Amino acid sequence: MLEKLGKAIKKAQDKIANAIFLDKSLVEGIIKDIQRALIEADVEIILVKQLSDKLRKTAFDERIKEIEKKEHLIKTIHEELTSILGKKKKLEVPEKGQARIMLLGLYGAGKTTTIAKLGNYFKKRGKKVALVGLDVHRPAAKEQLKQLGEKNNLNVFIDFEEEDALKTYKKFKNDLKKYEVILVDTAGRHDLDKELIKEIKELGREVSPTETILVMPADVGQTAKKQASEFQKALKISGVIITRMDSTAKGGGALTACAETEAPVYFITNGEKINDIEEFNPDSFLSRLLGMGDLNALLEKIKLATDEKQQKKMQKKLEEGKISLEDVIEQVKSMNQMGGFDKIKSLIPGMASAKISDDVLKSQEEKVQKWEHIIKSMTSEERENPEVIQKQTTRISRIAKGAGVKNSDVRSLLKQYDLLKSFVKDSSGSDLSEGISQKQMQKLMKKFGKKKMRRFM
Repeated sequence: MLEKLGKAIKKAQDKIANAIFLDKSLVEGIIKDIQRALIEADVEIILVKQLSDKLRKTAFDERIKEIEKKEHLIKTIHEELTSILGKKKKLEVPEKGQARIMLLGLYGAGKTTTIAKLGNYFKKRGKKVALVGLDVHRPAAKEQLKQLGEKNNLNVFIDFEEEDALKTYKKFKNDLKKYEVILVDTAGRHDLDKELIKEIKELGREVSPTETILVMPADVGQTAKKQASEFQKALKISGVIITRMDSTAKGGGALTACAETEAPVYFITNGEKINDIEEFNPDSFLSRLLGMGDLNALLEKIKLATDEKQQKKMQKKLEEGKISLEDVIEQVKSMNQMGGFDKIKSLIPGMASAKISDDVLKSQEEKVQKWEHIIKSMTSEERENPEVIQKQTTRISRIAKGAGVKNSDVRSLLKQYDLLKSFVKDSSGSDLSEGISQKQMQKLMKKFGKKKMRRFM
């Protein structure tokens, strides 16, 4: 995700920090590097020029002492990049009453998959959610939404016979009253033409949405500004969800265009899995871009991968400082649901550049299957107190034979157990609902080291 831009900005910051003097030649070289990276990321030229002018002004401001100038310059880079990414705005749903969220967008934007991800997002937060399929023009839209609903245990309202979106919604209106969050999938077109505007305005009057959200793909580039402006003018959108942030290096165009049109980005999606959606926070996004991690996004992913019961169960274990071998397996399964370690390493401070081979990532499912067989081959005492196995080769051999695996597979499970046990011990007293602080994560990183953290993940 915009990896090249992140590297260029980080390199520029390092040059500033390591410079003895900030002469004109060095400053201009740094500005050119940043300009090139921003333009390649599809950020509009006017915004690039504004950022460049402010950097020059700071660098050559004679009122700022030379020793402080470097700090001011780095601070200016951060402030300006955050500014062009826009302000953070959270998609809120009322505690009481009903939220009706209507999703708009052109063909190929990814509305239908996004509506399922959004439905799962609110369901994991304890909301009673309904998805309504009103895309009556694309033949596969209704079937796609139905399949996504069945696969992810989401309530879906679709009429396969009706070809009028307004009539479809009226048909289900009474049934929808018992739901807290209604997510409406609308039709798309190749362009924002008069027919599409008319249909969506009619639906808007009937649905009376609390939020009208534009779904836009990251690879739309600089045409994002025109698209966001047109939808904003015609239909008064309240926010944007940007899809396919994992598939393009040019997502900067869509992100900055939304900020310019004052249409806040609520979410970004970065993959095909149901949990590949996250709230957009400009500060956190920039932090990740610079390889500094994003703990808030990591914790959000954990919440999406586990339901409330699992979270409460793990919270209790954290408070008691106790875990089981089954928890080890659940931890690895949750990691797979989040997209594997390769997907989330950029969220962990200091881990963005870690190289994890594809073979290691692909072996996770096989590992879980082996571990499940191993646990079944254990006695009740061994499952509850794995410590009794640690130094007893005869027990390890017996368990391995019963599970049809190697002794090393049993030892691998025990090592993972030890690591998770240490993690739980160090996290004892933490409240998962409030998250792990930067200080706690740094402490864990220092204790375990990067290699151990990779194994833990």
